[in-house]
Amino acid sequence: MGLSGILLLFLVNVGLCFAADPFVFYDFEVSYITASPLGVPQQVIAINGKFPGPTINVTTNNNVVVNVRNKLDEGLLLHWSGIQQRRVSWQDGVAGTNCPIPPKWNWTYQFQVKDQIGSFFYFPSLHFQRASGGFGSFIVNNRPIIPIPFPTPDGDITILIGDWYTRNHTALRKALDDGKDLGMPDGVLINGKGPYQYNRTLVSDGIDYETITVHPGKTYRIRVSNVGISTSLNFRIQNHNLLLAETEGSYTVQQNYTSLDIHVGQTFSFLVTMDQNTSTDYYIVASARFVNESRWRRVTGVGILQYTNSKGKARGPLPDAPNDEFDKTFSMNQARSIRWNVSASGARPNPQGSFKYGSINVTEVYVLRNVPPVKINGKRRTTLSGVSFVNPSTPIRLADQFKLKGIYKLDFPTRPLTGPPKMETSVINGTYRGFMEVILQNNETRMQSYHMNGYAFFVVGMDYGEWTENSRGTYNKWDGIARSTIQVYPGAWTAILISLDNVGVWNIRTENLDSWYLGQETYIRVVNPENNNKTEFPMPDNVLYCGALGKLQKPQRISSASKISDFGMTTIFMMMGLHAAAMLLLR
Repeated sequence: MGLSGILLLFLVNVGLCFAADPFVFYDFEVSYITASPLGVPQQVIAINGKFPGPTINVTTNNNVVVNVRNKLDEGLLLHWSGIQQRRVSWQDGVAGTNCPIPPKWNWTYQFQVKDQIGSFFYFPSLHFQRASGGFGSFIVNNRPIIPIPFPTPDGDITILIGDWYTRNHTALRKALDDGKDLGMPDGVLINGKGPYQYNRTLVSDGIDYETITVHPGKTYRIRVSNVGISTSLNFRIQNHNLLLAETEGSYTVQQNYTSLDIHVGQTFSFLVTMDQNTSTDYYIVASARFVNESRWRRVTGVGILQYTNSKGKARGPLPDAPNDEFDKTFSMNQARSIRWNVSASGARPNPQGSFKYGSINVTEVYVLRNVPPVKINGKRRTTLSGVSFVNPSTPIRLADQFKLKGIYKLDFPTRPLTGPPKMETSVINGTYRGFMEVILQNNETRMQSYHMNGYAFFVVGMDYGEWTENSRGTYNKWDGIARSTIQVYPGAWTAILISLDNVGVWNIRTENLDSWYLGQETYIRVVNPENNNKTEFPMPDNVLYCGALGKLQKPQRISSASKISDFGMTTIFMMMGLHAAAMLLLR
């Protein structure tokens, strides 16, 4: 074979490789804008001038490239909540794994979405920035070879709900630094907009509200994420059934709900058929849960579902939320009813339920207990098992790469400390290919949500009271839902099982932003003793340096958000150019 033949064969192989796993590119310019979601002008964080940010819409096996231009006045990291970054905690976007993107800098995330199909969101993870915006939806679609367990919907709708303050994130964070509570939110937003004026006493004039237009008789997939700070919300659409179909990458047993509690950081998708009379529009409602309802009436998000042939505006009172302010049993029973659809296909052609988690031996057990905020060294802090986490100036994963000592300790307790609470950079030492049981014990008076990066865990049990060894007798060992964020009720526990098959350093934390900011988190460090690039990709060419390694950081090489600076992306474009050349040679 001649040189041209060898070159042609090489180029064809490259082309086939990239054709199998295509690249999807996004440019994000993150900046401040002025908006008035609750009728009061305030500073919010926008992406490409939009609040909320654009939806990332990709297909499983896509290589996702997001070039981020930081136009804020402080460091920035974007975190892809629920997206299981396989072997690339370098791209995770939290303080324990990545250095911040400095102001006026570009940084390019690159990762592949593989073993998940479903509904997620992204947000800025540093400096309490999520309280000012910067979030958006993240959808992973199925490849054609992988069927979905319901007829293809007629449309896809994303809805972001969350509590909201008219103070920006810097003012809120200062309040926390000063030892204060944030107090009651000023409202609840739906897709970045305030409430429809369903009540002139409670809702002032001139507020822009969300309207979602639908066709009668059609069925839509509606994906709902709670991107707020700390408030659990009940989601409902007046007179419409919500057929639950998926949550955070797992298909559920399909059940109808008139409303569903969606806790901070959680995402669900529903199939909703537009089968109602078109004489009026209908309310979309997100209202606060487990609060004094009379005091929180103003903290309600209201949008409008409008049929294309609607004949009038929505009217009358809002549809009722569950009437259980002082009894959390209804909500917990609702949560227990969410089960995994073990007969549905997963991201690969084999059934997702083929992973029989209930028959795997647990190798390590951690009880993570939270309590109300405490004073440590004169500072108001939150804790997990008596440890208030201190983010290191040098990220844990970077410290490992350069074999730095003294950055963190692998001494996180398996059971809550009995002595006084302490502030430490204390990390869980996970065993690669181990099977970890984590009990989340909430000894506080308010709801907490917990999230783990890099993994979907199995939710096997929850109940009120203190967890004991005997509680395992109540575990669901067959069809407990696999997801990445789970609620823990006040005075209750939730048990999860985690298969530690993803090498890296992974954050486990409360999603309640105030508690997270004050220290309620840790990391699970999962290391393959046989160091190779098969279980963890090497450090990217464009890695940022800070802390003890700050002297290694080179100056930013470009200033245009439309350019990508790292060698890895140069290689990608070169290979894509070779792919194009191969196609020309084949003609």
